[in-house]
Amino acid sequence: MSKLFSSPGRRRCLQGTAVGVVVLGLLLWWLLPLGERPPSGTITFSTGTLRGVYQEYGERLRTAFSKDMPDLKVRLLTSDGSQENVTRVATGKADFTIAAADAVETYELEGRPGAERLRGVARLYDDYVQLVVARNSRINSVADLRGKRVAVGPPESGVRLIAERVLAASGIDPHKDIRPMAEGIDTGPDRLRQGAIDAFFWSGGLPTDGLKQLAAKFPYRFVPIDSDLVAKLHAQGGATRYYRATNMPESAYPSVQNGSTVPTIAVSNVLMTRADVDPRLTEWVTRTVIKSRDGIGAHVHSAQLVDLRTAIYTDPLVLHEGARRYYRSVKP
Repeated sequence: MSKLFSSPGRRRCLQGTAVGVVVLGLLLWWLLPLGERPPSGTITFSTGTLRGVYQEYGERLRTAFSKDMPDLKVRLLTSDGSQENVTRVATGKADFTIAAADAVETYELEGRPGAERLRGVARLYDDYVQLVVARNSRINSVADLRGKRVAVGPPESGVRLIAERVLAASGIDPHKDIRPMAEGIDTGPDRLRQGAIDAFFWSGGLPTDGLKQLAAKFPYRFVPIDSDLVAKLHAQGGATRYYRATNMPESAYPSVQNGSTVPTIAVSNVLMTRADVDPRLTEWVTRTVIKSRDGIGAHVHSAQLVDLRTAIYTDPLVLHEGARRYYRSVKP
């Protein structure tokens, strides 16, 4: 038995295994950007409301960051949504966030504090405007919301921005012609089910957990937002150029849509930061966002739409230098 373990063949096998482990370790080390150790420290990521896509995406990104950058602590902050997220990053209260392009453009057009420091990291996925009513409701168009109790989202949310513009394009004063409510996706579904509101607006990725959960316990439907309304939105100028007419696919909420698409509006989302955030950190963050697409997409359907070929188009923001480095490193 001792001869077996001391044989030249056995020794060569063990030596070969050890060399293989060392080579693999060196290979993994060299695959790191510039052979560097992962960034460390603490960053703050502003997400969104509970039961919304921003929140779930942020939580799963934090998990992905912990695997790639184990010494980096990521603090998540819930928020009203896009408008608050942009403000937080611009003013230094958060380092990274997700926001809809129209909210970013509005902040910049208004010349608000820190707007010139905002930078893009990656274009992610599109938000879809979803106007929800009870299945037996008599509301069949945006114009039918006049005089009704309508949830238009929290004050600093992206949905509030879009909802008020959609209402105005329909000839409805959002402050006088409806009874506006500040419900978001975290509370709006239950309020509709309880009969406390007549309708609510939501703008988010497809599908959104809050609406999937509502479908299991309450019959509802979507009110169409037709393309002619989008044309009226574009006539308002400014950030409305980021809205496009589209159809919500029948696969978004199958039990609600029953095989039918729904005319609506879409707007792109961008992952964003500030110009003063460390380029090396931003390069790592960009890499993880792209690399984790499939893993996160298995749980957050919208994440499946993140694409390396389109991620660089972060309009209205110019790319952060760190993100630019990453995209150059993977350019064919």
